[in-house]
Amino acid sequence: MAKDGPDWDGLLKWSLAHSDGTRPPRNLSEEERKWFMEAMQTQSVDVVKRMKEITLVMQTPEQVLEAQGVTSADIEDMLDELQEHVESIDMANDLHSIGGLVPLLGYLKNSHSGIRAKAAEVITTIVQNNPRSQQLVMEANGFEPLLSNFTSDPDITVRTKALGAIASLIRHNKPGIAAFRLANGYAALRDALGSESVRFQRKALNLIHYLLHENSSDCNVVSELGFPRIMMHLASSDDSEVREAALRGLLELAQDKTSGGSDGLGEEDEKLKQLLQERIKGISLMSPEDLGAAREERHLVDSLWNACYNEPSSLRGEGLVVLPGDDAPPPDVASKHFEPPLRAWAANQEANRAPGTEKKEAAPLLLGFSPQQPETPHVHSSSSGGEDAGQRSIPR
Repeated sequence: MAKDGPDWDGLLKWSLAHSDGTRPPRNLSEEERKWFMEAMQTQSVDVVKRMKEITLVMQTPEQVLEAQGVTSADIEDMLDELQEHVESIDMANDLHSIGGLVPLLGYLKNSHSGIRAKAAEVITTIVQNNPRSQQLVMEANGFEPLLSNFTSDPDITVRTKALGAIASLIRHNKPGIAAFRLANGYAALRDALGSESVRFQRKALNLIHYLLHENSSDCNVVSELGFPRIMMHLASSDDSEVREAALRGLLELAQDKTSGGSDGLGEEDEKLKQLLQERIKGISLMSPEDLGAAREERHLVDSLWNACYNEPSSLRGEGLVVLPGDDAPPPDVASKHFEPPLRAWAANQEANRAPGTEKKEAAPLLLGFSPQQPETPHVHSSSSGGEDAGQRSIPR
């Protein structure tokens, strides 16, 4: 950002002076209101101007940039900056109108793996909890290069970032889910589960769980492709998040079977029973500290046993499903990766608004300190979107 930009120091001092959380709010004077609005408008103008400059660079042929001394590292730094700007839903949607979305999608085919990976990260931020940008990316044929990178890029980081972008693109997006199915996306997810990359496995398992949870009819397809056997293998992984994600997928299949759906786990049922017995034994031998950390796994194992065999697991008889102190929800260690608070807030506002009752509401003012509130831990999120997303700016 240019040095002659908004007076952020002055804005911060003003905010602290007028909203320290100890006094009731007061009406702004006309002079204060004018100064505040000018500071915020200057920032908006600067961001749009900078995004246009970045767009011009993205539109410039690679050989021309190289002749000017621009390196791939410079481009990655520029995409990092762009990602910060499009954390705002408004700016994310504006990227298309200023001509930046198409060249960004073009970077998915760049010869440098770092640029391909970073472009997918930016796209993840753009489409996350943003139906309008999801539609724009689909219309710009952005799904195809993402799928290509996910399935066949030689760089595992590029494949992982592309999968994260796909997960965010098709989430709550019926045309995107349909395109994923038609492109044989489940077969690609099965291949991803065979990767040696734990992070790649986690992302694939989280997307599988989301798809099965949203479309129980897909359980039959997943079973026919051999997913139960693979997920049972991953349920014994050394990585706790992989184990939990695999157990969630198996639970979806088992619940589909008990509700009269497909054959669910089918011929793998006996192997599953052996797996669960091993997990129960492993949990029973855990230290108190490890038992606390394995709270979700304990519940998943018990729920899966109950769904398959219509009886509580021995964990419940041993008092290991609900421990003293389990009444409080566990610390939120996942949702910050999948649903950035402010963007999720904006999406929920739209979803909860009844048709015909649209009313423009002022966004909450986020300047200064709010009154101290006791922290309330959140329940662990079990679905995936984008794992690396950070804080979002609130829409205008």
